[in-house]
Amino acid sequence: MNSLTFGLCQMRVSDVKEENINKAEKMINEAADRGADFIVLPEMFNCPYDSSYFRKFAEDKNGETVKALSQIAKKRNIYIAGGSIPEKDQGGNIYNTCFVFDKGGNIIAKHRKVHLFNIDMKDRIKFAESDVFKAGDKITLFDTPYGKMGVAICYDIRFPEFIRIMALKGAKFIIVPAAFNMATGPAHFEVLFRSRAIDNQIYMMGCSPARDTLTSYISYGNSMIVDPWGNVVSKLGYEENILVKKIDVDMIDEVRKSLPLLKNRREDLYSLKLND
Repeated sequence: MNSLTFGLCQMRVSDVKEENINKAEKMINEAADRGADFIVLPEMFNCPYDSSYFRKFAEDKNGETVKALSQIAKKRNIYIAGGSIPEKDQGGNIYNTCFVFDKGGNIIAKHRKVHLFNIDMKDRIKFAESDVFKAGDKITLFDTPYGKMGVAICYDIRFPEFIRIMALKGAKFIIVPAAFNMATGPAHFEVLFRSRAIDNQIYMMGCSPARDTLTSYISYGNSMIVDPWGNVVSKLGYEENILVKKIDVDMIDEVRKSLPLLKNRREDLYSLKLND
């Protein structure tokens, strides 16, 4: 079996950046000790998911968080998808960004969240990432010895076209750092990951922060891996924990051969003609 072992670190995030970086390093080391080849951190793992913190915690690619992840990737000879952090560019713009590192500690991809989380659910939750963040404008793919991978961040997963384009461009695994909340998570988290996996016959990896009821924004948790058939291969609960799971890379081609959805697409009918 052609296999790959993922490690998802569902960590609890504090309001002290150094503590979060140290905890991430500890959990990465534990996942690597358990055999993980590719380790994923949650959305906003070095910073509380709260607009009042984003600009204060922001850093560029030479910041302490990025340096720490680069060093541990090289030291442990592993791939790391660094969840997401508030990234500051030279012009002062702030992005919700995932940096991806190879086994040499090199940055091989950088995804800036494309679809900003701006919602207003009456009597439940109101949040506007656009108050601080600028939206990214690129689809992010990168090559590994295990196959091409893509990155989306949280709200990005709700847009089927976004994930489909990644699959059509060759992605067989899509990594999604995601801080769903207690209003959207129970209703949609698993459904979305299973749907995107089934639609595109790919592996979907969702990594969340652990739930903390004392914070202004309460994460749903439930980090999971979904296979190309839409099965939940493994899932955590709401507490701080690490999911380490070996997956069958060959299953992607097997599912696509037996049920050739992507080959059976009718692109001649899919152009957007709303008046027809």
